[in-house]
Amino acid sequence: MKRSFYLILIVGFLVSCKTQELYLSVIEPAPVTLSKDIRKVGIINRTTPTEATKVLDVIDKTLSLEGKELDIEGTRECIKGVTDELLNNSRFDEVKVLDDVDLRTPKLNIFPVPLSWEIVSRVCKEKGTDILFSLEMYDTDTRIGYSSPGGDRKTTIGAILRAVETQANMETIVKTGWRIYDPVGQIIADEFIYPQSVVFTGRGPTPLVAAAALIGRKEAVREVSNKAGHGYALRLIPFELRVMRDYFVKGTSNFVIAKRRARVGEWNAAGELWEKETANPKPKIAGRACHNMGIINEINGDVETALEWAQKAYIDYNIRKSLKYTRILENRLMKREILEEQQQQ
Repeated sequence: MKRSFYLILIVGFLVSCKTQELYLSVIEPAPVTLSKDIRKVGIINRTTPTEATKVLDVIDKTLSLEGKELDIEGTRECIKGVTDELLNNSRFDEVKVLDDVDLRTPKLNIFPVPLSWEIVSRVCKEKGTDILFSLEMYDTDTRIGYSSPGGDRKTTIGAILRAVETQANMETIVKTGWRIYDPVGQIIADEFIYPQSVVFTGRGPTPLVAAAALIGRKEAVREVSNKAGHGYALRLIPFELRVMRDYFVKGTSNFVIAKRRARVGEWNAAGELWEKETANPKPKIAGRACHNMGIINEINGDVETALEWAQKAYIDYNIRKSLKYTRILENRLMKREILEEQQQQ
């Protein structure tokens, strides 16, 4: 029984060694695409509670240890973060905060019902904007706990005493929710929740002193709120993503040499050996080489040719990994069309 078990492990190991992983960076299109005709942006704050929910809001702040002005200051910083980042985006001619637009939320800690298109269109027309970025949810949830790490300390006369100390641990979760309203197409271009956590630690001989050591929390929450605003605005910007690919390293001596070339970054030199093996009379070897030719072409930025090689590896030689790779490359080409459209804006 043991022999068969070990045999399974060995076979599994050998199979896994047929390929190796490589990582490369690809440019992904921005999660949010807006019409190129949108040049003027208005930003509104819709997080102020209505009178009906004001009492509940006060209770919520009390139970979650929130400061009286923390949410107000946090929303300001969040909106400032979005504003600053959008101003850095050369595609917009104007970005303005509409402080005088008083639109409140009837719900706490969740997305409210979307604004009516009548309201959105009226605000955009009156303020001269093409689109509305609306902060529709802002919440800070705080939890505090105490622990006694313990430990020994040495006195001046050499005696060992058990140290008695309390550690206060406070975590504040800042959660923001945004919607982007496009009045021309009457579509919500984006709806996104961005949570971020801040952790504070304080120490002291008593829980009261330990809690008092939690200084700087208010400023930290403001800073995190500002970063959350910047982070949200970056959803309009293409981003770099690190992805993993499998390539074959076994089959002939050329695969072994190509593996060593690839390890030292000589990918084109490795590709020369793989291309030779595409004419190998053994179907499995030729198929692996075709798969690897897809890899080298993707590394060099020629996704169309990479797809042709991957398709050949699967269709002509039934290399199963190549079917998955074909789907990946097809997805990349589809996203590239979106990316090109965004870059033209």
